[in-house]
Amino acid sequence: MFKFVKKLKDKLATTKNNFIGKIAEAVNLRGVVDEELLEQLEEILLQGDTGVEMTTKIIDQLRDEIRINKIKDTEVVQEIIKNIMTEELMSGYEENEEVFVMTDKKPYIILFIGVNGVGKTTTIGKLAKRFYDDGKSVLMVAGDTFRAAAVEQLAIWSDRAKVDIIKQAQGADPSAVVFDGIKSAIAKNKDVVMIDTAGRQHNRANLMKELEKIYRTIQKVSPEGPHEVFLVLDSTTGQNAVNQAQTFNGIVPLTGLVLTKLDGTAKGGIILNIKKVLNIPVKLIGVGEGIDDLQDFDAKEFVRAMFT
Repeated sequence: MFKFVKKLKDKLATTKNNFIGKIAEAVNLRGVVDEELLEQLEEILLQGDTGVEMTTKIIDQLRDEIRINKIKDTEVVQEIIKNIMTEELMSGYEENEEVFVMTDKKPYIILFIGVNGVGKTTTIGKLAKRFYDDGKSVLMVAGDTFRAAAVEQLAIWSDRAKVDIIKQAQGADPSAVVFDGIKSAIAKNKDVVMIDTAGRQHNRANLMKELEKIYRTIQKVSPEGPHEVFLVLDSTTGQNAVNQAQTFNGIVPLTGLVLTKLDGTAKGGIILNIKKVLNIPVKLIGVGEGIDDLQDFDAKEFVRAMFT
């Protein structure tokens, strides 16, 4: 466990400096626990993409703790913030509960959605490799037929992960590709089907309708599917990521989020913001370019790594 935390801590170094580092700096420079410190912390949380609602909740809880327990030690303030963040991210989960657990449904269908550039195809490839390493038979479905490059990129990942892929020519009907893919998976007794979709902008109505059509197609072939609908979000985009999640969730019911690029310039608070606004679990986080840099999200270990 310690090795995992140390590795995660290293991966989150930039995000930590952009967020928790500023909290620590404010606490240390202020040196006393007073209202001015609370105002500084509130500003840092807002600038860190934590969102107005979650920021208000954290500061209110912190203020109450300080008042009730007559706290004067600034180091205790940091510990309280850490505990509040952990409790917020873990709310709704049992202790040590895994957030991403496959059922015994076969094929287990995972639909991936998200706008261009968030790392969706890369996420599919990395997760496919994990499934393969766990002994699962996997079929990728190249449902993004708008861009030839998208199909080519997924094909490259299928080779890396040593899994099969269903693809058609650029411009093919995405729903037809998905239909054929699931039918093939059923015929070949595949364990997992991973469906890529176009990097549709969340404000383009025609592409959102196409996404609805894909969802209906999946349910026609597999009435219980999709078993997971993962929205992949670029964690560096802040409030825009929250807006995307709200819009997509209104079109297709999301079961989980994948936050990528947390090793970059993300401000960290975005995870808390999404939890407060949507109450949709973050299930996977991307913390690097390597094939093993897609990790299950563990709220306690995430906060611990940020504060270590």
